[in-house]
Amino acid sequence: RLHDKKEAAYTDQDGFVYSRWGSPTNEACAKQIGALEGVDQRGGTLLFGSGMSGITSALMSALKAGDHAVFPYTVYGGTHEFIKEFAIHWGIEVDFIDAAGENGPDAYKAALRENTKVVYCETPANPTCRITDLKGVGRVVDEVYGTREENPNRPWVMVDGTFATPYHQRALDIPGVDVSIQSCTKYLGGHSDILAGSVSSKSPEFCHGIAKVQKLITAPLNPMDSYLLMRGIRTLDVRMQRHGENALQVAKMLDEHPLVASTFYPGLENHPDNTGGDDCLVAQAFRSGRDSPEDASFMPQTYGGMIAFIVAGEGDVALERAKKVCEGLRVVNLAVSLGSVESLVEHPASMTHAMIPRED
Repeated sequence: RLHDKKEAAYTDQDGFVYSRWGSPTNEACAKQIGALEGVDQRGGTLLFGSGMSGITSALMSALKAGDHAVFPYTVYGGTHEFIKEFAIHWGIEVDFIDAAGENGPDAYKAALRENTKVVYCETPANPTCRITDLKGVGRVVDEVYGTREENPNRPWVMVDGTFATPYHQRALDIPGVDVSIQSCTKYLGGHSDILAGSVSSKSPEFCHGIAKVQKLITAPLNPMDSYLLMRGIRTLDVRMQRHGENALQVAKMLDEHPLVASTFYPGLENHPDNTGGDDCLVAQAFRSGRDSPEDASFMPQTYGGMIAFIVAGEGDVALERAKKVCEGLRVVNLAVSLGSVESLVEHPASMTHAMIPRED
């Protein structure tokens, strides 16, 4: 039919007319992830060729010259590089804040401005595994600007939840959160054989904007990788359970090792955001696939497969020790990425976060 078409998360009644607008396999996979994320009929999920493609598409759809965005200091290296190498040169104003722990919402609130258009969270944070109080962030944005229903022009609250996945953390269930981002290369794919990213939202307005960016600047995930991503999602539940069980044992070993200065794992009692009780930030971030309290009887509590640790020593001494640890392991492979069936180790200062200056 010849009629006006409007970009959206999913195809309209005309079906799939052009591959740059999506494909049946892509949409089938997107709807699976949308179901995991808790997307309702108003919104949707879009799939991209990498997690970074999803992140940059989400930001480009929401920001223009003269706008302001707030980001956490502890953010994925690629996100930080996009901000520093592109966003600020496009005339976008940026503030970085300490988003971790119970003081995070107040830090976000202090940074908000009249022209703030994006409030960006990453939790658990890469690589420190610190937790952001998403309920608190949503609350302070509502307090300052009103809810989305009251003020359609309020900032978009975006959450990169790659370390948790929807198995643990459904960000869109939290009042005030608008956008959930996943690097599906990691846990959702789960087999180290695809690059993929997803962006989900309950807002049709946001979905329209990011679909336009996808159509004109980035691209939807190709059909073959969409199929492989669907294959990976089928075992997400059992893989996340085993990730958490194994990681807790490794974290306890590291925490007791004399040459490890600090271990950051949400399942450890000494994690700064694990204050105990059902209301602590760690408990909120790791629901372990449970939809109700009754599920706890057959779904064990786990805390994901990501562990960060700091080797003992000062400055360059610790740096060289850490490199030797990474290069000397036999069972665990030295490689970037995470969330697959292999066990990997990396040195962020030399690899994923090498582009971030030490002072930052």
